Amino acid sequence: MMEKRKNLYFYHAKSEELEEKLSALFETVKKSGFNIVDDFNKANIIISVGGDGEFLQAVRHTNFRQDCLYVGITQENEAGLYCDFQLDRYVDMIHAMKDDQIEVRRFPVIDVTINGESTFHCLNEATIRSAIIKTIVMDVYIDDNHFERFRGDGLIVATPTGSTGYNKSTTGSVIDPKIPCFQVTELASLNNNHYRTLGSSFVLNQDRTLRIEVIQDGNDYPIIGLDNEAYSIRNIKTVTIQLSDKRVKTVKLKNNSFWDRVKRTFL
Repeated sequence: MMEKRKNLYFYHAKSEELEEKLSALFETVKKSGFNIVDDFNKANIIISVGGDGEFLQAVRHTNFRQDCLYVGITQENEAGLYCDFQLDRYVDMIHAMKDDQIEVRRFPVIDVTINGESTFHCLNEATIRSAIIKTIVMDVYIDDNHFERFRGDGLIVATPTGSTGYNKSTTGSVIDPKIPCFQVTELASLNNNHYRTLGSSFVLNQDRTLRIEVIQDGNDYPIIGLDNEAYSIRNIKTVTIQLSDKRVKTVKLKNNSFWDRVKRTFL
């Protein structure tokens, strides 16, 4: 599987300290028969160095490529639910790649369309939050059927792999990434005798469409978070979210499943 994949592109923050650590890795990679390229479009393996945040940035900045594999490497004390390898043990990664001790997993992606015009991809989650000290009001539709009117700080729409991030910290469920679905979780919903929401997370199947309509009551400039990037888009009226046809293909060790990493991270 790895024999035809010899061109590596490294995505990482620029710092002298990190460059020094990577120099030995680069030298070993070249001696092992791999090529390091400067253009991610020429790579068939894209490697991020820096934990889950850097991995998400690597996927976004290389346009969610479907024809390559993504690999994550953590440095010391960095979260690594997307990352199977550690920088101080990079030899393990090279041996695994050469000896075919890895498997390819495919992570679901959601498509987020704003005002019916611009579509963005998310590997982790999309969030819609109030940008002012005021509850944001949104009508929630599932397959064009009105579900609820939400009042609160905002909503998180998470992929299965994204369910372990912001979603989990707001009491959302952890979802097995082999289930093609996405999850909607509330942020500080307002519930009383006048206003009512479901009050819990809910999970939508891959063929469902979620549409969120922002009520124009002065909160017309919500913050849209796409993975770990925030966007301020003027006059947001509708946000439509579906499970994408895209899948991000990542490299994992054969003895390191998603649930192994969840246990190691949280238990």
